Amino acid sequence: MLNIFARASVSRVTDPIGAWLLRRGLTPNTVTVLGTLGCVAAALWFIPRGQLFAGAAVVTAFVLFDLIDGAMARAQGGGTSFGAVLDASCDRVADGALFAAITWWCFEAGEKGLAAAALVALVGAQVISYVKARAEASGLSADGGLAERAERFIVALVGVGLHGLGVPYVLPLALYLLAALVVVTVAQRVLAVRRAAKELST
Repeated sequence: MLNIFARASVSRVTDPIGAWLLRRGLTPNTVTVLGTLGCVAAALWFIPRGQLFAGAAVVTAFVLFDLIDGAMARAQGGGTSFGAVLDASCDRVADGALFAAITWWCFEAGEKGLAAAALVALVGAQVISYVKARAEASGLSADGGLAERAERFIVALVGVGLHGLGVPYVLPLALYLLAALVVVTVAQRVLAVRRAAKELST
């Protein structure tokens, strides 16, 4: 949902950066892989160790690479089919690493309820993306939903970061809200596929 409203504003910042990096010899695929590796390493290093604010901050920095690689692709006249598959695959890896790290910390902290919510978010995030990919492979549409990737990362990282600063109740609120939003989004996408299939058959 944020993707629709924020894309134009964000592009005004990221497009010049993307063009600058291209002139320095980097490729969108390189930036995609570097961002994913940094996100995974930061999530799995900081968050399970209880360094929640540092983890949220560093993961956020590397998540921004996902905006830069798209800007680079636009600057060179469009992305490639391989680049699109690589980007989507790396997104799934980064999603899994973040929510696995949060789940790990929750279990270590004895917060089984929060761990369950984080697991719902972990599995649900993968299902949301899979429904869209499978629908598009079948010639159908499954865009939209309350909790797309941007919303999931914002809610999770804000909750983790503020909890790391000692703000009470924010992490439970974030994880339980996220679990609910993810379930709703899965349902929204399945219904979107159903509508698209009906329209295609008429």
